Amino acid sequence: MEPLSENEIRASFVNCSKGEARRLHLPRGLAELPWEQLDFLGWRDQGAPDRAYLVAPYEGEPVGVTLRSSVIRRSLTKTNVCSLCITAHAGSGVALLAARRAGAAGREGNTVGTYICADLACSLYVRGLKKSTLVTRPDESLPLELQIDRTVGNLGGFLAKVLATADVA
Repeated sequence: MEPLSENEIRASFVNCSKGEARRLHLPRGLAELPWEQLDFLGWRDQGAPDRAYLVAPYEGEPVGVTLRSSVIRRSLTKTNVCSLCITAHAGSGVALLAARRAGAAGREGNTVGTYICADLACSLYVRGLKKSTLVTRPDESLPLELQIDRTVGNLGGFLAKVLATADVA
């Protein structure tokens, strides 16, 4: 992913007002992020644990979405899998994150959701740069480049649903 400035990140949001985008908390240390290892920029709001944000390249432009999650409950007996990167996590390592749809559909309260790594570090899990707690990522015969392509494709499918008009299911 190409590095983005604070202004580029704030301008990319498609499912919130410009005022909301101006007020959201950005991740610390933008300049120090491993941009070359990221397929998207994702972070949790430190001041509001139910809020998360994601910015990704989509059709040649950065697209940002605000996300909401339910309260994270710890369960050491359950394993969940991220819908984007296919990483298994124990307990609360995967969260159902919902995005308000863009435009009129979102203003009417329509949302789409998917299960994503709770820390939004999918890019790092796929590349083996971060390990899931208690659960190891399964060995795949798929080459790394294709695993990355699958993650990007899964994310693109989610973003397409966020951007879709209300009359398209």
